[in-house]
Amino acid sequence: MSSRSGASGAARAASRAGRPPPAARPLTLPCPRARLPARPFRLAVDRLGEIPGSGETQIAVCAETVEWCRAEKRSFLRIRVQLRLAALLLAASPPRLPPALQIVSAVLGEVKRLDDKQLLVEIHLLASKIQHALKNVPKARAELTAGRAAANSIYVGPELQAAIDVQAGTLSCDERDYRTGFSYFYEAFEGLASLADEPGAVQAFKGMLLCKIMTEQPDDVSLLVNGKQGLKYAGRPLEAMRGVAQAFKDRSLLALERVLGDFRAELLGDKLVARHLGFLQDLLLEQNLLRLIEPFSCVEIAHVAALIGLAPERVEAKLSQMVLDKKFAGTLDQGRGQLLVFADGGADPAYASALKAVGSLGQVVDTLHGQVAKLK
Repeated sequence: MSSRSGASGAARAASRAGRPPPAARPLTLPCPRARLPARPFRLAVDRLGEIPGSGETQIAVCAETVEWCRAEKRSFLRIRVQLRLAALLLAASPPRLPPALQIVSAVLGEVKRLDDKQLLVEIHLLASKIQHALKNVPKARAELTAGRAAANSIYVGPELQAAIDVQAGTLSCDERDYRTGFSYFYEAFEGLASLADEPGAVQAFKGMLLCKIMTEQPDDVSLLVNGKQGLKYAGRPLEAMRGVAQAFKDRSLLALERVLGDFRAELLGDKLVARHLGFLQDLLLEQNLLRLIEPFSCVEIAHVAALIGLAPERVEAKLSQMVLDKKFAGTLDQGRGQLLVFADGGADPAYASALKAVGSLGQVVDTLHGQVAKLK
């Protein structure tokens, strides 16, 4: 059967489904179907992905190619293109997560029947990334575990293994297990460095430095950045992480704000780093506020904001949150713009004495009740 007859079959299938027929493919029309390999299609999509700002075009091309593969009954190529389509939907701005998850779920059942372990690992990894983007960390962890179980029975290339380690490190960080996350990012860094993948290696190195900062080891950040590997990949991304580590070491929220302003693209442009630096920023803000309000029983919020170098509205919102979270005893007088801090008197000894007296009275009543029962 030639590709020309396959093209007419695609038009008939699209007509029955109520869709417009797929566009003609002049390059494939002269070729018999048996001589038309799948690799050129994958290479064409890869080359298209190298064009900046071509995300929507890639999505349209992949969607049209999937329809053509269905009409031509090219299952393996269709699955590959569907995975690329799901990855593009995940990387879109904004991400289209439900369609991506639906594609991956449908493809997963087919690949399980085909028993293609390599492809199964890639699908589980992509599903884990989608679930993580949906903020469903338990399901993301389950998908990653399934992918690693499938990878145990086959040879996994260093590039795919590094991607698995990066995802495992990301999930460990979201679970606040930064020590385990550091080990995963270190394994990923070694693999990507051996592949001469500089952007990927720098990304994994930033993950290592982030884990050191979040485990309160800022001195190790300087050692890593000034080491052999750090000097090899020196640049603004690593300088940004070193600045964050120094700000954390100094417990200076103002210094951290300055670093975030100077290296906005390197820090806030990285989703993993931005998410955890937000947590670190809140932690430093709480520690600075607690230290500032400690000597006061009544203080103006504007004065606290001036001491810490932040806007009064932000300080007021954070103090209100800390009062609700019971980080300290106090209340906000918004009419006067003041913070009232209550003294922590500790446990009242009269309360313990009262409880002891009530317990003794209870024993006396029980004894009298027993004696009355015996008289009857």
